[in-house]
Amino acid sequence: MQSTRMTIIGLAAFALAGAASAADVPARSAGQTMDDAAITASVKTRLIDDKDTKARQINVETSRGVVQLNGFVDSTAARNEAERVAASTDGVTKVHNNLEVRTADRSAGEVLDDAGITAKVDAALAADSRTSALRIDIETHEGEVQLSGFAKSKSEKSAAEEVAGKVKGVRKVTNALDVS
Repeated sequence: MQSTRMTIIGLAAFALAGAASAADVPARSAGQTMDDAAITASVKTRLIDDKDTKARQINVETSRGVVQLNGFVDSTAARNEAERVAASTDGVTKVHNNLEVRTADRSAGEVLDDAGITAKVDAALAADSRTSALRIDIETHEGEVQLSGFAKSKSEKSAAEEVAGKVKGVRKVTNALDVS
């Protein structure tokens, strides 16, 4: 089981490294990208194995050993446990816990509405020259959009928030982008 998990982590790290682009963050070597991908895969695997976290609710991003936890979880306990798991993972130098607690049950229609808003925000960010090269993760819950990932500058971070805020259906934008 352990060797299978390590193989999966290795394959995930390889796939994530291959998917990374020069637009991720400036001046990361191939080794840094691979290390970050391995850390991300390891954190995700540990979250899956943890009985108190719902890994499917948690998006994990890593840059230079700094891990971001993004998305919406069901309880404060799940939020805290996810941070503990990430912080205790080898290679992690710091954790930015951007997880938001949302306990309301949602209908299938509300979930679809949020998925539509996420798609519109993604398209708007891709179409705007100030944000098109950024790798931004978007989570939406009840019309509230959370932006996460890594931006190259404060101006890119601000532009992403501005673009997302103008999308129809967006009630609020939480900008959890880190500048690196």
